[in-house]
Amino acid sequence: MRNTKSTSSYRSLQSLLFFALTLILSLVVIAPGGELTRAEDGPVLSQPLSIAWRYQTDQTTDLTPAADGETIFVPLSSGILMALNASDGKLNWKAEAGGVFSATPVVDDRSVYMAQRYGEQSDKPVGGTLRALSKTTGVTQWTRTFPVAVSAGLAIDSTLLFAASADGTVYAFDKRTGSIQWSCQYPEEFVAQPTVAGNNVYFGSKGGTVRAFNVKTGDLAWQYKTGGPVQGSVAVYEGVVYFGSGDGYVYAFNEEKKNLLWHRRTGASVQAVTVVANGVLAASLDNFAYLLSLNKGSLVWRRQLPGRISSRPITAADAALFTPFSTDQAIVLNLHDGKTANTLPLGEENSSGAAAVSVNKLVLITVPHGLLAFSGTTQK
Repeated sequence: MRNTKSTSSYRSLQSLLFFALTLILSLVVIAPGGELTRAEDGPVLSQPLSIAWRYQTDQTTDLTPAADGETIFVPLSSGILMALNASDGKLNWKAEAGGVFSATPVVDDRSVYMAQRYGEQSDKPVGGTLRALSKTTGVTQWTRTFPVAVSAGLAIDSTLLFAASADGTVYAFDKRTGSIQWSCQYPEEFVAQPTVAGNNVYFGSKGGTVRAFNVKTGDLAWQYKTGGPVQGSVAVYEGVVYFGSGDGYVYAFNEEKKNLLWHRRTGASVQAVTVVANGVLAASLDNFAYLLSLNKGSLVWRRQLPGRISSRPITAADAALFTPFSTDQAIVLNLHDGKTANTLPLGEENSSGAAAVSVNKLVLITVPHGLLAFSGTTQK
C-alpha cells in the first residue's frame, strides 16, 4: 500500500520547487553577450517612473553613453567627453581630446575608451585617434593615431579592446598600453558595435557580413553574408548568434554547426536585436518591435510604436523600454504580450539615436537638449 503521507509530502516538495524555479526565471535577463544573469537592482520598467535629475546640454549625439555603477560618460558633439555622477547628474570632469567622436565609448574598472576622427568628413576616409582616459580624473593614459578613423563601436573583454576602422581593418588592442595585439583587413567598412562573448568577438559590416574572430588570435571562426548592411550589434545565447540586417531579416546562426538555424522577415531594416528570457526582441525601421521564439524564429508578438526605432531597447524581467524617434515619450512594452505597460515623458520630441542606459537604479535617456534620469520601484 502506498504511503499517502509520503506522497503528499513529495507533491508539496514538487510544488515548492516549481514555484522557486518560476520565481528565478522571472528574475532572469540575458546580457548582450548571452550569459544568463539576475535582473539588475534597477527600476521595474512597468511601474511608474519619475524624473530623478536632468542635465542640460545642446551638444548630445547619437552615440550611446558608457556607464559603470557610479558614473555615466557622455560624448558631446563638440568632441568633449563628460563624466556625470549617476546618482545626481553632477559633473565630475570633462576631457577634450580634439576631433569628433566616431564610435560609442566603453568603460571598464580602470579606464574609459573613446574614438574620434579629425579633419572634415567627406567621401574620403579621415584619420582618427583611439584614447584611454582615467575614468576617475579624465586624464589621458595612452593614445593611438590611425590614418583611417574607427567607424564601428568599441568593445572590451578582461584584457583587450576591440575596434574597426572605415577602411575595413579590425583591431585588438592591449587595454593597458594601447599596443596592437592583432589586426585583420577586409574590403568593406564595419559599422556595428562589436560584441564579445566567450572566445569570440563579433563584427557586422556595411557590406552585410557578420564575422566572428577568436579574441586571442584574430583567427576567423566563421562568417555569414546577409542581403543588407548589419548596423546593430549581435546577441549571443547558448551557442546561437542573433543579428538583424538591412535586408529586413532577423537571423539565428548556430556556431557549433556553422549554419543558419532560421531567419525571419520583418517589414524593414532591422537595427537592433536583444535576447530576453522568452525570445529574441528585434527593432525594425517599419516602426514595429517583434518578439520571435529563440529556436524557430516564430512570431510570438509584434507591436507598432509611434516612431522609428533605431537603438537597442533596455530590457528587464518584466518589460522592454524603447525610445522611438519623433515622439515625446519612451514606450515600455510588456515582454509577455507586447502591450504597452508604461510611458516615460521626455518633455520634447526625440531625435537622438542613442540607446537608453540602465545604471545605479536609474534609467538614463539621451534627448536633444540633455540627459534625463528616471527612477522608480526597484527589483526585489
